[in-house]
Amino acid sequence: MFNELIKMAEQQDEPQRLLFLFSKADSGSDKPATEKHPKNGTIEPKMCVDKLPTELSSFEALVKEADGINNDWNFVFIAGLSGQNGQAPTTEMADPYLNKMTNDVVTGQNIANYVVLDRKGQPIELMPS
Repeated sequence: MFNELIKMAEQQDEPQRLLFLFSKADSGSDKPATEKHPKNGTIEPKMCVDKLPTELSSFEALVKEADGINNDWNFVFIAGLSGQNGQAPTTEMADPYLNKMTNDVVTGQNIANYVVLDRKGQPIELMPS
C-alpha cells in the first residue's frame, strides 16, 4: 500500500509533499474488540515529518528513520499536499497542514481524510467514537 501511495503521489499533475503524523494508540481496555463492541481508545500524536516522494525509498526506511527519533508510535497518518505551477510545497508550507493533521487526530475530526498504516505498513481503519 505504501509503494502504491508513493506512485500515486508521483503521478499527480502537480508535485506533492507527503505529510506523516506518527501516533500512539491507547486502547484504554484489555478487552478484545468484537464486531458488536469495537475497541475504543485514544490516539496521541508523537511526531510529524514531511517528505517529497523522491525522499522515500521504502516504508521500512521511513519506520527506521522514525524509530531513530522516537519509537513510541504504532500508527502513521499520511496525507498529500499538492504544489502549484510545477513546484512542490516547501516544508514551511507544510507546517500548517501538519498542525491541522495533529488537531484532527487529537479531536477525532476528519480522520477519514488520511491513509493510516500500522508499523508493518498494513492499512488501519479508525472510526471516531
